[in-house]
Amino acid sequence: GMAGIRLGMVFAHEELVGYLSRVKYPYNINSLTQDAALKQLVGPRTMENWVRLVLEERARMEQFLGNLEFVKEIFPSDANFLLVRMEHPSAVHDFLVSRGIIVRNRSSEPMCEGCLRITVGTGQENLELFQALTDYGQKIN
Repeated sequence: GMAGIRLGMVFAHEELVGYLSRVKYPYNINSLTQDAALKQLVGPRTMENWVRLVLEERARMEQFLGNLEFVKEIFPSDANFLLVRMEHPSAVHDFLVSRGIIVRNRSSEPMCEGCLRITVGTGQENLELFQALTDYGQKIN
């Protein structure tokens, strides 16, 4: 089933959808969630491939992030995201947003000081993230 993913959908009058679009967060569901939901809607296919993909990509992301000198700590995760403590999280967040990459800035929340929450994307999305973080690292040195 889809117990592990967070997904909300609304079917409503066009005018109401327009209003909701103006007040919702600026990002939509990630492609993995979208793919998973579509697979469930299309038919009862197994989620094993999707889960395996997320696990592989998350491991790859942990390895990459662990080699960045501005990354201080990567918290253990059983989810499709990583909580990552880093130097100047707001600067990293803003740099990524300028590249069209959305991560959640959790640095002002209790117990999450200095942390960004990074969702595990597809291989291609993760490569774009890695490239952007590499560019950020070169910019600060």
